[in-house]
Amino acid sequence: MSGVVEPVATPGGGSPQGPSPAVPEAAVATDPGKRRSRPAKKTWREALRRDWRLYTFVALPMIWFLIFRYLPMAGNAIAFRRFRPGGSIFGDEFVGVRYFEMFINDPAFWNAFQNTLILGALSLAIAFPMPIILALLLNELRSRKFKRIVQTISYLPHFMSIVIVAGMILQLVSLQGTINQMVRQFGGDPIAFMQQADWFRTIYITSEIWQTVGWGTILYLAALSTIDGQLYEAARIDGANRWKQTWHITLPGIRPTMIVLLILNIGTFMNVGFEKILLLYNPLLYPTADVIATYLYRVGIVSGNFSYATAIGVFEAVIGLTLILSANAISRRLVGTSLW
Repeated sequence: MSGVVEPVATPGGGSPQGPSPAVPEAAVATDPGKRRSRPAKKTWREALRRDWRLYTFVALPMIWFLIFRYLPMAGNAIAFRRFRPGGSIFGDEFVGVRYFEMFINDPAFWNAFQNTLILGALSLAIAFPMPIILALLLNELRSRKFKRIVQTISYLPHFMSIVIVAGMILQLVSLQGTINQMVRQFGGDPIAFMQQADWFRTIYITSEIWQTVGWGTILYLAALSTIDGQLYEAARIDGANRWKQTWHITLPGIRPTMIVLLILNIGTFMNVGFEKILLLYNPLLYPTADVIATYLYRVGIVSGNFSYATAIGVFEAVIGLTLILSANAISRRLVGTSLW
């Protein structure tokens, strides 16, 4: 009898000493028969059944947008149809582009259009960078207590009602207001700010900075907190001063946030603050204060010319859509950051 033990074959064809060795990942990747099966893609019904609690948080905002944003868009039909009170909400008869020709030939509209462009450009050029500058300054503070005090004081105007803000502005710039009292103290004559059209843009931009600069720093401070501190340590070792650290580390770190907010601001370029201007201006200030929003209010709500006002609103919406699409495309091509 031989002392050699014959190997016993296993059902899987493996070695008798134990389980077969693991198949290499490369072999699995190259062999179609051994590829791992991907999990089946879940349908929207399965996703809804699984995450319905999360979707309930989205339901109310979506309903709000549907009722107050999307459904009213059906009313744009009266920009091309004659609307009469008591008739159909979509107009009685088709008039084509008659209302568009009316506002194109209206000098008052072009004055409002020009004022809208000027105030929008000033807001982008002056009011938009201010939160960035304030956030950079607050980021350099070493005293946390003083930093919190400055943040709280700068945030407060954002939570004030626009009516209160307008009332404060009117009190400050009135003939007996604080500013004119200071002018008298220095031997000057009081200035009728709200009766001279040349002063309105300065007053509006200044108040806009005061009201929005603190609140706008929140996103930038959040973006600054995500920058890796080791980058600053490496820059200091290389001999970079605070200005070079800000230019080469801080600003590139918050650039995506800056670009996104800039695109959003450009999208609302034509929608200059309607409420504040409506509360501040008067017929003497129309040459510089009347914007498209206030012009629409006068010709649409006050005068009751709804079709004419709707045509202007459609024109304004098309310009706003064009601006945001162009800004998004330019940003994506130049800096690689965009909304979509």
